[in-house]
Amino acid sequence: MDGMLRANLERDLKTAMLAKDEIARDTIRFILAAVKNQEIEQRTPLTVDDEIALLNRMSKRLLEAIEQYDKAERTDLAGRERAQLAIVKRYLPEEISDDELDALVQAVVLEVGAVAPKDMGKVMPVLLPRVAGRADGKRVSAAVRQALVS
Repeated sequence: MDGMLRANLERDLKTAMLAKDEIARDTIRFILAAVKNQEIEQRTPLTVDDEIALLNRMSKRLLEAIEQYDKAERTDLAGRERAQLAIVKRYLPEEISDDELDALVQAVVLEVGAVAPKDMGKVMPVLLPRVAGRADGKRVSAAVRQALVS
């Protein structure tokens, strides 16, 4: 794992413990445990891309849980998940703006010569590494679909 992220997590864990912030403390511990488990599984330290992928998976799970709790009208549980999501997002790269995403999509569409929605398969493998965790996959595919339809 990138020493900087681990150091940030450990520093923030100490801060959360001193502030008696249980949600932050528990969330950061959960992130550190997930990182350690993945490192054990891979038998190598995580790369920055691995860290981003792990944090994105955690974010996605939290969003799905929030959605389920909202449907069940469990605002107490949804609120806790939202707080955890905010903490996880602190460690992710800043989200790409819609304008930046659209410009990137246009550049890749031109680069691969895509002209119709059936060409999404050409665009996505080139585009996703360039977005690198700064946008949700659904958002990226919607932007590509929009660009190929118009």
